[in-house]
Amino acid sequence: MNITVREIPPRAAWALEQAGVHPLLARLYAARGIRSKDELDDSLGKLLPPDLLHGAAAARLLADAIGRRQRLCVIADYDCDGATACAVALRGLALLGAAPDTLAYVVPDRAIHGYGLTPAIVDLALAKRPDVLITVDNGIASLAGVAHARDKGLQVLVTDHHLPAVVDDAVVLPEAEVIVNPNQPGCAFPSKNIAGVGVIFYVLLALRAELRARGAFPADRQPRLDALLDLVALGTVADVVKLDANNRRLVAQGLKRIRAGRMHAGVAALFTAAGRDARKAGAFDFGFALGPRINAAGRLADMTLGIECLLTDDAARAAELARTLDAINRERRDVEAGMREQAEMLLETLMPEDEPPPAVALFDPDFHEGVVGIVASRLKDKLHRPTFVFALGQDGFLKGSGRSIPGFHLRDALDLVSKRHPGVLRKFGGHAMAAGATIAEEDFDTFDAAFQQVAREWLDAALLARTVATDGPLEPQWIRPEVAQLLEQEVWGQAFEAPTFRDEVEVVAQRVVGERHLKLTLRHGGSLRDAIWFGRVEPLPNRVVMAYRIAADEFNGQQRVQFVVQEALPIGQ
Repeated sequence: MNITVREIPPRAAWALEQAGVHPLLARLYAARGIRSKDELDDSLGKLLPPDLLHGAAAARLLADAIGRRQRLCVIADYDCDGATACAVALRGLALLGAAPDTLAYVVPDRAIHGYGLTPAIVDLALAKRPDVLITVDNGIASLAGVAHARDKGLQVLVTDHHLPAVVDDAVVLPEAEVIVNPNQPGCAFPSKNIAGVGVIFYVLLALRAELRARGAFPADRQPRLDALLDLVALGTVADVVKLDANNRRLVAQGLKRIRAGRMHAGVAALFTAAGRDARKAGAFDFGFALGPRINAAGRLADMTLGIECLLTDDAARAAELARTLDAINRERRDVEAGMREQAEMLLETLMPEDEPPPAVALFDPDFHEGVVGIVASRLKDKLHRPTFVFALGQDGFLKGSGRSIPGFHLRDALDLVSKRHPGVLRKFGGHAMAAGATIAEEDFDTFDAAFQQVAREWLDAALLARTVATDGPLEPQWIRPEVAQLLEQEVWGQAFEAPTFRDEVEVVAQRVVGERHLKLTLRHGGSLRDAIWFGRVEPLPNRVVMAYRIAADEFNGQQRVQFVVQEALPIGQ
């Protein structure tokens, strides 16, 4: 494991500081590729225009459907991105004139239906008597499902952000009326990292422009779609997509509305259930407080609970649903903890003590399908290896979820496995850092060996060494509560990581608190600092090189700064 320091282009940092950016933020932004203050403008006017996303055809389809009072059914996904996208679609269509009795949604059950617009989900949706199916956060690889819907006389609008299916090295798209996806061939939309909720939000922007052109409402009294941005921000962060400039603007706008109290009842209720203060909302709350509570419904129960929480305008009903989601999330944590313990015991029996293999695949009959992705992520973080975890599905096949490390494109790896071992992968899909796969139980050993072989070919020692990138030393002048709060208010996330600093420190005192966290007193720059390392109980040596973040903390009514430890190495290692 290495603790490195990001390069900080001095001219860019100087230019940002001269433009009025806080000196510490100027340094941090420059290290993340920001070159001018204009790139930090998060106003709505700076969002990429919707016409770049091929949204015009979708807008015409939806405008025609609304005008004819056709019935629209949203086909959602069972994660937070899919749930927020469903809520955005239904709320946005209603804002733009769709009659409430023409709107419906269907969300698959993870264990029963699997992912996407399958023929079975089409049959389920037929009970809603739809004329048009609208997929959100799914559909780009649903060849059979779209075909089945067309056979039933339905129009299909696919909105998605995942990679399309590849057959014999050629991209194959479903035969839908319209497909809106930045990752389909020929789409010039610059933000290929937009989440599913962002895609449907852009479709609504295009629909509003189309309806305005048709005279549905005057330009100065058009529906305010920015009211949906709290949901867009939540889904974007929870889906761990790269926070490029456009995604950061979407998230920043959502956070501003939440801090000002302008949020949907369900979002407010989730903040309360999570014990978080919405007035101080940050991207961290989306990723680690609200998102997991919604995701828990799709993992262990029914994502309808999460969607209904985001759709209701009744504060009491929202609070009741948020409490239910919170209880399910506590159950999810218990299931995950037990499964992680099982997985780690299994690892000990399967792997050499000195060095784990370049990739990991695990299966146990007692694993729970709903949490394989979380456990894969935890093991990936611990081992710094591409990791797949499988559980037995209700249909008798193994359902796996994988997480990867930089330098190993997980979906491409699965594609290579499928070519070398035809028939082993019954289904697969995903992207560079996360993917899913379905295999027969008797094919697990073949998959395991093939997955490891691809990793041996693609990963060298440098890529297999875990690296924690930091922003270098933190000057004592910036270790103040107001600076920590300033950093917490900014938008950080995937590929735009929150500030992490690196310093040599002396460990003055340490003890375990809450049975699994290490509480520390450090000497840093001649001053004593409080610190905590979550999830760590092993003691540290007296002097270490430490990677840490700073957080504002309140103790006995006093604001102070606490170091949140990410990693530590003995001096000289």
